[in-house]
Amino acid sequence: MLREKFTEQLKQAMQAKDEITVATLRLIIAAMKDRDIAARAKGNWDGIKDDEIMSMLSSMIKQRQESIKMYEAGNRQDLVDREAAEIRVIESFLPRQLSETEVKAIIDQSIKTVNAAGLKDMGKVMAEMKAKYAGQLDFSKASGWVKERLAG
Repeated sequence: MLREKFTEQLKQAMQAKDEITVATLRLIIAAMKDRDIAARAKGNWDGIKDDEIMSMLSSMIKQRQESIKMYEAGNRQDLVDREAAEIRVIESFLPRQLSETEVKAIIDQSIKTVNAAGLKDMGKVMAEMKAKYAGQLDFSKASGWVKERLAG
């Protein structure tokens, strides 16, 4: 389970005095605890599941990528490097990212699986993909491709 992996990696990073990894793992664990607390309000006392953690990690990467763009515009290479290092730490907990070709094949398969007939079924297709491929693809890009497939 990812929770144990975070804790173990944090211990190792602390022993190795790897500041960036320690800081990034602490951010991950804090974000996970925040989501666990929010989940308790909905009656989920066990905390968020691994697929939700994967989704959280993906959004953390997107946030850092946006920050990198702003730091590059502001000519702050030191902050660009730090954000890039944090992205590498976060990515180490995610499965391999699928290529565009693989994602498009998954979209076609998901459309068949849920018998999607048009744009009104886009939510069903996206839910099917999120259930099976959380953390493996960029769902913001995938949603555009799903929309193209269902509209065309």
